[in-house]
Amino acid sequence: VQLQACGGGLVQTGGSLRLSCLASGGTFGRATVGWFRQAPGKEREFVAAFFRGGSMPYYADSVKGRFTISRDSAKNTVYLQMNDLKPEDTAVYLCAADWRLIMSSTRLSREYDYWGQGTEVTVSS
Repeated sequence: VQLQACGGGLVQTGGSLRLSCLASGGTFGRATVGWFRQAPGKEREFVAAFFRGGSMPYYADSVKGRFTISRDSAKNTVYLQMNDLKPEDTAVYLCAADWRLIMSSTRLSREYDYWGQGTEVTVSS
């Protein structure tokens, strides 16, 4: 399975973007699908995820209420709608998937085996 993330760009503070993560060569099915981000000089951090294809999303506290993860199974795509963007949201955003990950590891990037190439988000102040 290959993942491809897209939708990044340059926006002003308060703006919105929608990122997409498309799976090819397979389907997400019951995978745990997550979004992570990595800013220059910082560690990769968890943003949002669906665990094992479930309907309950997980969010980092820093994005709760502003970001929404969703999916379209017919299009084999997971989205990250980002509203009220702030300069501290600037990062490369990556999507990841794993079919064996346990619930307690949902926020741990090291537990995901499949990664997309990342899409850059820049929020200007």
